Amino acid sequence: MAIKDQIIELVTPALQEQSFYLEDIHIVTPGNHRIVTCIVDGDLALNLDQVTSASRIISEMLDAAAFMGESPFTLEVTSRGVDRPLTLPRHFAKSIDRLLKITKVDGSELKGRVLSNSEDSVTLLVTTKKVESEEIVALSEIKRAVVEVEFNRKDDK
Repeated sequence: MAIKDQIIELVTPALQEQSFYLEDIHIVTPGNHRIVTCIVDGDLALNLDQVTSASRIISEMLDAAAFMGESPFTLEVTSRGVDRPLTLPRHFAKSIDRLLKITKVDGSELKGRVLSNSEDSVTLLVTTKKVESEEIVALSEIKRAVVEVEFNRKDDK
């Protein structure tokens, strides 16, 4: 089993007990030193204390894991970040009232504000030519969805 899979198998249950999700793991090996980056998430945006807590959990487990061997490693734990694509229903739930840019599998693009979501769709408020409409997009129709960062939102939110 690959080391990434072993790490996932080891730390996922412990993180889930603390209401965290292990989103992804990246491992790079420059020379004989490993850098293990774990991307974690929660039901709400994680604060620094929560990322520190997740880091402590992962660090203790990896330090004790025989499969990590004797070679030194650096552990980096980070939250998802606003630039990562939304892929799961809980990602869309955390993005209520945020502006999304969606590329559908057919190649068309859509930009709108998230009104609600379900396990299989997201509802957007789309504004075109000053006309607002609600559009429901099935998650299966989405090739890529990302949050559009807004620095100067024009309303009171």
